[in-house]
Amino acid sequence: MSEYTFKLPDLGEGTVEAEIAEWMVKVGDLVTEEDPICAMLTDKAAVELTAPVGGRVLAVAGVEGDMVTVGAPLIVFETDAAAPAAPAAAQTEAAAVTPAAAAPAGAAGPGKVMTSPSIRARAREAGIDLARVPGSGPRGRILKSDLEAFVSPGGAPAPAAAPASTPQKRSGTTEIKVIGLRRKIAERMAAAASEIPHFSYVEEVDMTALESLRQHLNDGKAPGEDKLTPLAFLGLAMVRVLREFPQCNAHYDKERNVLIRHAAVHLGIATQTADGLKVPVVRHAEALTLDGLAAEIRRVSAAARDNTAGREELSGSTITITSLGKLGGIASTPIINQPEVGIVGVNKMVERPMVIQGRVEVRTMMNLSSSFDHRFVDGYDGAAMVQALKELMEQPALIFMP
Repeated sequence: MSEYTFKLPDLGEGTVEAEIAEWMVKVGDLVTEEDPICAMLTDKAAVELTAPVGGRVLAVAGVEGDMVTVGAPLIVFETDAAAPAAPAAAQTEAAAVTPAAAAPAGAAGPGKVMTSPSIRARAREAGIDLARVPGSGPRGRILKSDLEAFVSPGGAPAPAAAPASTPQKRSGTTEIKVIGLRRKIAERMAAAASEIPHFSYVEEVDMTALESLRQHLNDGKAPGEDKLTPLAFLGLAMVRVLREFPQCNAHYDKERNVLIRHAAVHLGIATQTADGLKVPVVRHAEALTLDGLAAEIRRVSAAARDNTAGREELSGSTITITSLGKLGGIASTPIINQPEVGIVGVNKMVERPMVIQGRVEVRTMMNLSSSFDHRFVDGYDGAAMVQALKELMEQPALIFMP
């Protein structure tokens, strides 16, 4: 038997350190080669690492929430296997790993639960013990479809109904350590709110004509073909409007004190996931058709929710769209996604009586709630951009003009 120290490899794009988001093993566990051992968080992406050798876990480098430098020891195994070739980026010498208590993991050996961090998070939210979920993946790995099948009607026995009782007082508190993606979100939101002087602007848009066009186009689609959503029309309208307002399609580099205007439009799509808020990116939206943009919005949003989006799909947006339309609400004040200088928010569409040329008509109305960095986008220019968006969406044929 010999000891093998696995060092944190280079996780891509110049990463120098990563946070331990989740341990999937603990000291004393037996693992086989390629078993998942931990999830590491870099920027907004969780990267699952697997065991390079089989053996027993002797030590781990800290607890969930700790930062580990690339090339530093991450986990020590006792193994009979020959040591694999070390990744080039993991050659840096560092202090030895000291044994540490890890978060509870699945039982050693055959009873160990193998799945991704996002599925573990979904299971926790649903109150499901993953040990009860049959896995259909390699070596019994639990896939997203396995969890969905388990929670669907008939998949798992319903809990017995609690007998009716009189209301009882509750006491006690729960402490939740802010780690992983939630810590990243907290840091980015706090920085954006404290560093950026936000200017917010809300305008109502008559969506009647656009909704009529959207329904007409969807009616012409084949059965089973993906339908167009209002978000695709908004994205295409933003591409057109940003030609006139390039100051809104920009990044601020505070280290160099330089404002960088982008010719390309890389649309960030704020997406709520089981792990928290992510902003996957539709690259070069200016080069996409309506159907192409709609397909990319669906693809990157699904990748973010399924935790399959790569780092390149979660960074580099030049302006962001956020939507709370499904939840309702009249207006919102979205926080800018640094280093961008603008964000456009979508609220719920509702039918309302409106006065049109002296007559009361029922129209489909929606509010756009936008925020701009007042250091670089004057209030007049931000309002003018939203008014230009309003004009295009109220006369949707203009969206498709050259």
